[in-house]
Order: sequence, then C-alpha cells, then structure tokens
Amino acid sequence: MRLTTDVAVIGGGVVGVAVAAHLASRGQRVVLVERHARLGTETSARNSGVIHAGLYYAEGSLKSRTCVRGRELLHAYCEARSIGHARTGKLVIATSESEIEALHALRMRAEANGVQQLTFWSSDTLEAREPNLRGVLAMHVAESGIVDAHALVESLARDAREHDATIAVATALIEARPANDGYVLTLGTGDTVAELFASQVVNSAGLGAEGVSALFGIDVDSERLRLHTCKGDYFVLGPRAPRPNHALVYPLPSSAGLGIHLTTDLAGIVRAGPDTEWIDAPRYDVDETKAGLFAAALRRYLPGIRDEDLRPDYAGVRPKLGGPSELGRDFVIEECGRFGLRGYVHLVGIESPGLTAAMAIAEEVARCLGTVP
Repeated sequence: MRLTTDVAVIGGGVVGVAVAAHLASRGQRVVLVERHARLGTETSARNSGVIHAGLYYAEGSLKSRTCVRGRELLHAYCEARSIGHARTGKLVIATSESEIEALHALRMRAEANGVQQLTFWSSDTLEAREPNLRGVLAMHVAESGIVDAHALVESLARDAREHDATIAVATALIEARPANDGYVLTLGTGDTVAELFASQVVNSAGLGAEGVSALFGIDVDSERLRLHTCKGDYFVLGPRAPRPNHALVYPLPSSAGLGIHLTTDLAGIVRAGPDTEWIDAPRYDVDETKAGLFAAALRRYLPGIRDEDLRPDYAGVRPKLGGPSELGRDFVIEECGRFGLRGYVHLVGIESPGLTAAMAIAEEVARCLGTVP
C-alpha cells in the first residue's frame, strides 16, 4: 500500500520539526521522517543552547535574516508555551588592544543586521561588574539568551501532531524518485519497507542533507553542497572554578567558529566550548586531554581558571559547507526547480544559528513551496 501526503519532511531536528509544525498549521498534510528513534538527537541536542542575537553574519544573508527574525519568534513561542528560556544578555570581550577594532566592526555588522541594545563596557566597568573576567573592552548584547532545546523540539512536535501531521521515527529514507506531480519515497523501518507519495519534499536532514539531495539526483560536488563535519567538544566547569555573573561570555569569533565561550544553562551548569576539529565522519567522544587547551583559551578572559577546573562533558558535530578552506558559507534554502525537481526544497549547511533561526527557516520553506503569497 502506498501512503499519500502533501509534504514529506526528511529530518526531525529542531528545524525539520519547526517546518512540519508550520506547514501543518497552514492546512498541509505533513509526514515527517526521522531516521533516529527520537527527535532532535543530533545537532539540535549537541550545541550551546544559545538564542543568538544576530551579530556575526553578513548583512542580508539567510543566516542574518533568519536569526534576527527567528529569535523574536522563538522568544514569543517559548513565552506562550512556557518553555524554559531566558533573555540573559551576552558579553563579547576584546582581550587585547589589537582586538578592539574587530569588536567595533562586530558592532557595526550587528547594527546593520538589526541588532539593538548594544553597549560597550570599559575595562573598569567590566572588572566592577564581572570581577572574575578581564578584557580591555567588552560589548554587552541584551538580546541574546538561552533555551531548553529538548523542550522546544518536543513542543514543536506536539504542535505538528495537533495539526494532524504524522511523525515517523526510526524510519530511514532509502530511495526517492520523481512521479507524476510529486515524488515516491521508499522508507524503511526495521525490516519493513513502505512507499510514500509526497507532492512536495523538504530535505531538512542536517548532517545527512547532502546524502538526501544525492538521492534526488543532485550532484552535490558540482553544486558546492558537500558537507564537512566539524566536531566541537564541551567541558564543564568544576565547583571550584571561577565563574562569570553573565550566562554567556564570548571571545571575538575565530576563523571556524565563535571561539571557546562560556555558557550557563537553565540549570546553572557552566560549560566551555566548543572547539573546532575537522573529522571524516560524525563521532561524539570527548578528548579529556584537551582540558589544558581549553583552560588556556579561557584564561584570555577568565584568568583564574585552572586546567583541573575542567572535566569532559559532550561533543557536537556541525554540518558546515565549504570546510576549512572556504569558511563563512551561508545557509542554502532552495527550491530545486532548476534541477527539474519542482517542489523539492533542500536545506543544506544548517548549523549555528539554526536553533535560533528554526521558526524563521520554516517561514522561508513555506515561501519556497508557494504556500504563502
């Protein structure tokens, strides 16, 4: 028997679930397919849990637009659904005179992106308000915050189901082929194989997004859609470690990420990370010997931290476009009619700020599919 739906969403991370919930709320019949036994267990669950303000991304880029729009949608949604979150604010610290110009440039980019409530703190102000931190200049970003990513995914999934979406976990996409006015998807659940006809398909497979597009016949290399796996480890600060008063403390961004920063979650646990390690395939071990490297990075702005104050916690893997030789690529959100794949939308390279941007990305997908004017 072949099942039929309006839209199939491949991938049940926070973005995929947000897309499913949004499309279902607009009256579309939606089936979401997730290969793991639970939703949101890859990139969505293994990050800093930060609601980003929109500081870092090129003006007019998808990352910029969806981050700024998404953060407001996310705050409003969390408040309406009583999901754990907080507008904590964030400090970005210049640790030497040579970094001051870069901090001013970051402010200019943030303001161009529509970020407001940016305040500079002098070194004296920083020391008075944050006695454990050191820097020559700091920028306070009032619009940043933190969120319970697990609760967010669960709530979006409930919304999707309440609008009659079907969510199939532990289900893999095996094959895809065009059919009249849509696509036939072969799905596998254990030893069971079934076919699903979908008029439209959204590829929100995260780390597996390039593989899904390849199933649809897209040459991911010629289209520059090859993903590079970038692993980041996190360490927890021990009970004797110095701590900031602010929940979020960042250095200036590094070449491949935002630098090893400090994040305090809603339970009060302080973590340091992530670092940057390019790997061939996803893995989630944490190298405990990195503690000294993490401590050295933190001592630039948290001088009292010792190597022994850090213990391994967890790791995450980011699906980056471009790799170490081509950093700074934007999100790809594209309806693939130019490939003869009308109604197929792929989301590729959805890393940070994907958690913040998820609900705005869902709006972009709806526009790509023609479900909004």
